[in-house]
Amino acid sequence: MKIVVIDGQGGSIGKTIIEKLKKNSFSDPIIAIGTNSIATLAMLKAGADFAATGENPILVACEDADILIGPMGILAANSLLGEITPAIAVAVGKSKAEKILIPSNKCKITVAGMHDLTLGEAINQAVQTVLNYKNEK
Repeated sequence: MKIVVIDGQGGSIGKTIIEKLKKNSFSDPIIAIGTNSIATLAMLKAGADFAATGENPILVACEDADILIGPMGILAANSLLGEITPAIAVAVGKSKAEKILIPSNKCKITVAGMHDLTLGEAINQAVQTVLNYKNEK
């Protein structure tokens, strides 16, 4: 299974996701792709097996990923303070991968019907979704 964690800015969401997956004995390789080198480094330090930085690695990874996971802003052009280019948003949206998105009010996107969760609770749910997905396959 090819799992790709995408994050930007400081990479704290991606870092936490990777740490929690590793803590839950997730054995498949985790590919971390940051929109900047700081985010990539944070995810690599968290235990990512492979890492890359920038738009093109995201575009390539979206083509054959089984799971894409990251903040909800990876679907919105110019979010994460402009780090998500229109091409990234399109590639994530068009990907056939299962998309597991962490809601965050920083992206100016509100999902109606969502319970008010802390960022930590949302990340925990996302990690559990990855683990459930792996068990189903």
